Amino acid sequence: MLLSECQPGQGGVVTRTAGDGPIGQRLLEMGLIEGARIQVIRVAPLGDPIEIKVGGYALSLRRSEAAGVEIQP
Repeated sequence: MLLSECQPGQGGVVTRTAGDGPIGQRLLEMGLIEGARIQVIRVAPLGDPIEIKVGGYALSLRRSEAAGVEIQP
């Protein structure tokens, strides 16, 4: 399941972070590494950005960035 498909309250464990180059590196630096537990806190009314909780802090991602993160519910 992709992170961009999750609704508020859903979450899981990161299984893969897609993307090479600066976007992939940015996701890894923000803590979206394999095995990290995440939970969707809220989604903006128009669907962008998505606020998630990872590693004890809140993080906002664009929907396009969240589409590069696969999770296991």
